[in-house]
Amino acid sequence: MNSDRTAVTVIGLGSMGSALAATLLERGHPTTVWNRSAGRAQALVDRGARLAGTPEEAIAASPLVIACVLDYEALHAVLDPVAGSLAGKTLVNLISGSPEQAHEAASWAGSHGADYLDGAIMTTPPGVGSPEMMFFYSGPQAVFDAHRPTLAALGDPLYLGADPGLASLYDAALLGLMWATMTGWLHGTALVGADKTQATDFTPVAIRWLTAVAGFLTTYAPQVDAGRYPGDDATVDVQIAAIDHLIHAAEARGIDNALPELLKSTMERAKAAGHGSDSYASVIEVLRNPEEGK
Repeated sequence: MNSDRTAVTVIGLGSMGSALAATLLERGHPTTVWNRSAGRAQALVDRGARLAGTPEEAIAASPLVIACVLDYEALHAVLDPVAGSLAGKTLVNLISGSPEQAHEAASWAGSHGADYLDGAIMTTPPGVGSPEMMFFYSGPQAVFDAHRPTLAALGDPLYLGADPGLASLYDAALLGLMWATMTGWLHGTALVGADKTQATDFTPVAIRWLTAVAGFLTTYAPQVDAGRYPGDDATVDVQIAAIDHLIHAAEARGIDNALPELLKSTMERAKAAGHGSDSYASVIEVLRNPEEGK
């Protein structure tokens, strides 16, 4: 332990909470842990963590309290009975939830005299501690700035803004991006696999393609912000024609086409709304306004 490192308490020792506590210990932070089932703490105690007997004792041990329990119901079950002990502390909530729950938690913490940051962990437990992995935080910037050096031990701390719901909102949006990307890759892998191409052969090509796709996103973002979609690269009409080739190839090989059919129907709604000659970015208009193009 380094005496100049901020003491931290971690409440909740599931797989993720244990990874957070272990990383803080590795980086020299005096670390106190609490879990409803104390047996989960033994490996951390063996490495130098202090095991608190109660949530109140855990909170008293450190100026910075990180909560990583199952959900908001579990958070309140643990902290409501000892809420008075949070006064003067900073509570960093790393529970996945909704922006609305984050707002409620921020108000609740403030009513008990605690500073509050809402957070989102954009990795699995093995990635905790890597500077490549993003941790999102939202809430008062002064609170974030004060604890940024400690939070940096866990991963790259990205401050999103004062609105406490932003971390949860980004988390949800990026999980949607992940699932859409991974399912698209799996659909493509199934498609080429039907003609005996191995996933390990297809995937390096897919990853290289994603680099090009990232460039498309960079091009389209200003169009989305401006609400103008010049179709000078590839129009929605062109994309509709192109996706028909994918649907035909998949159908001929017995591959489920629910995903590309959904994508095509969304493109067709954009066309019906008058965006056929616009760039693909114009599809956002029917996502923002679900009745448009029907």
